[in-house]
Amino acid sequence: MDKKENKDLNRTSKYISLILRHHPEAIGITLDGHGWADVDQLVRGVQRTRPFDRQMLEKIVKTDGKQRYSFSPDRSRIRANQGHSVPVDVELPVTEPPEYLYHGTGQKYVESIDRTGLEPRGRLYVHLSGDADTAAKVGGRHGKPVVYRVSSGRMGRDGHVFYRSVNRVWLVKAVPVEYLEKRTEITEG
Repeated sequence: MDKKENKDLNRTSKYISLILRHHPEAIGITLDGHGWADVDQLVRGVQRTRPFDRQMLEKIVKTDGKQRYSFSPDRSRIRANQGHSVPVDVELPVTEPPEYLYHGTGQKYVESIDRTGLEPRGRLYVHLSGDADTAAKVGGRHGKPVVYRVSSGRMGRDGHVFYRSVNRVWLVKAVPVEYLEKRTEITEG
């Protein structure tokens, strides 16, 4: 795949993410209660804005490094694996978390997080990583990265419910301040 094709696929993937997570109405499709969209309708809707076909969609799903999407077993439907702002149930099983998970953010959000904890903001869930390095990369998308270590094991024992998406992102409704610890070795130096 050449650079231009890769860049075009990446842009289209981000557009599909916007559609399947936040604004299906932008191309005239609807999601069912579990976030599924009809593949043919999605392809036709995306085609209104750019060159696009089923083969390109297949390539996006197969090569997406973040594993954002899943096809139904018969490949007639597609959905985003997590990150929705529209109310859907992506049917994730409740999963016991490890003792610690991590959340990466930008320095500009630290004051708010230190005051109120982690909140989903425009999403349905707070997203957590299984390791500090991944969290730091996520945080770097928002400026200078800051990583919080989440006492997820204690949260689980205290009754908070965790889910794990098919692409290994951990999800929880919120993380109260008392379960957070800023990782200074990540944020300094």
